[in-house]
Amino acid sequence: MAGSERREVDGKGRPKTSDSRRDVRTARGERGETEREPGHPLAMGRAMREATEQLAGLLGKRPESVSAVKHTEEGWQADVEVLEIPRVPDTTSVMASYRVRLDERGRLTEYERRRRYARGQIDHGDR
Repeated sequence: MAGSERREVDGKGRPKTSDSRRDVRTARGERGETEREPGHPLAMGRAMREATEQLAGLLGKRPESVSAVKHTEEGWQADVEVLEIPRVPDTTSVMASYRVRLDERGRLTEYERRRRYARGQIDHGDR
């Protein structure tokens, strides 16, 4: 396929790398997926980290913040803010809000860009 790029991903949807970096979870001292008790739900903080790390791997851009997170019947849902186009002055940079869904084990199952906006834009709520 001309013009397409295929990325191999690990079990969590992150691109596989060939370098010898330590597993990020181990470096942070978090428990691995296999150590979690069966039926034990993923903690909110861990769900937020998983959402941002996996989205960064897919987009190739580092998320800046999580603006919402909630537990659902299927797992977790989070709204993640990403810098899409940096500009000067910074208030004119283009940001995007992504809705990310994770299963109970913290694996990314779905994401979608919900909106794009200028960093300096004030949100007036739903109209």
